[in-house]
Amino acid sequence: QVQLVESGGGSVRPGGSLRLSCEASDRTFGNYDMAWFRQAPGQGRETVAHIRANGEGAVYADSVKGRFTISRDNAKSTLYLQMNSLKPEDTAVYYCNVRHTTYWGQGTQVTVSS
Repeated sequence: QVQLVESGGGSVRPGGSLRLSCEASDRTFGNYDMAWFRQAPGQGRETVAHIRANGEGAVYADSVKGRFTISRDNAKSTLYLQMNSLKPEDTAVYYCNVRHTTYWGQGTQVTVSS
């Protein structure tokens, strides 16, 4: 059982930045491909970005490409999402996930509003 805990969400103005973290309880974190998803009110959950176990091969949704960066520190069992140039449409609950599994964090709220 892998437990994931997200942190770093909050409220920012358009154009601002946030850095999300997702800490895993499992010491084999470095074996897993990981992903960030988000879910806005009244909408389905969408993939934001994902990354391979070795930290390579990052892939982004078109809506965040050039603004968000996914990264990981396997020594710390932590996944990150650096979010820059935030827009109101980025408002959502953000979740981390071990790819292709049912292991999810509890989510962290990101609100972008003037």
